[in-house]
Amino acid sequence: MINAQTFSLSGRLALVTGSSTGIGFALARGLAQAGAEVIINARSADRVAQAVETLRSEGHKVHAQVFDVTHEGQVQHAIARIEQDIGPLHILVNNAGMTRRAPLHEFTFEAWQQIMQTNLDSVFLVSRSVVQHMLPRKSGRIINICSVQSELGRPGISPYMATKGGLKMLTKGMAIDWGPHGINVNGLGPGYFKTELTQALVNDETFSNWLTQRTPSRRWGNVEELAPAVVFLASDAGAFVNGHVLYVDGGVTAQL
Repeated sequence: MINAQTFSLSGRLALVTGSSTGIGFALARGLAQAGAEVIINARSADRVAQAVETLRSEGHKVHAQVFDVTHEGQVQHAIARIEQDIGPLHILVNNAGMTRRAPLHEFTFEAWQQIMQTNLDSVFLVSRSVVQHMLPRKSGRIINICSVQSELGRPGISPYMATKGGLKMLTKGMAIDWGPHGINVNGLGPGYFKTELTQALVNDETFSNWLTQRTPSRRWGNVEELAPAVVFLASDAGAFVNGHVLYVDGGVTAQL
């Protein structure tokens, strides 16, 4: 039966990595609007503080956790601190990510490693630490922020595509290993959304015209449109959804 509690996240604690701005902030706000207590994370203390202040001014219960998701020691310490000082984590959203654009033959190994560490290694590190606490409780939701580039390619972003394709399969592997222990792991695959990071592309008339014609919905996405999907995956409504990647892309992945 569907009722007011089906999509409610009241009484649940959620950590969203890379959530001081952009898509991560929109997802954190959506989870908070659905009733969750939310932890904002990033490496910049100033940006985290600003995001926390904004959400608290809207009446939400929010905490700050400044740590580097690519640093194993920092991750382990932060998750232990959250579990001890704030409470048991019910929801993890692995959102932290980055990209760089250049032909693949121009990428340095250092740049390749940085993208891999930020987009893929961090998901392993944070999820592994969080799941150690979820396993004894036999419950939990992990949502990995994938991309339409988990399925499709574009020139100049091969390392990013490699991480997002890998993340899709890591999501499935997590679901297989942890599903028997009551933990659901899914992916959310955004299409092209207006954010601080994509503003240059939004302002590029040639690219923007190509994208809107390439997208069946004929427009860029707004980050607020991602929140209902993450709430669905985190709530009781998504109880039997496991190992799936939900694309919110205006139809980009449906059309050649």
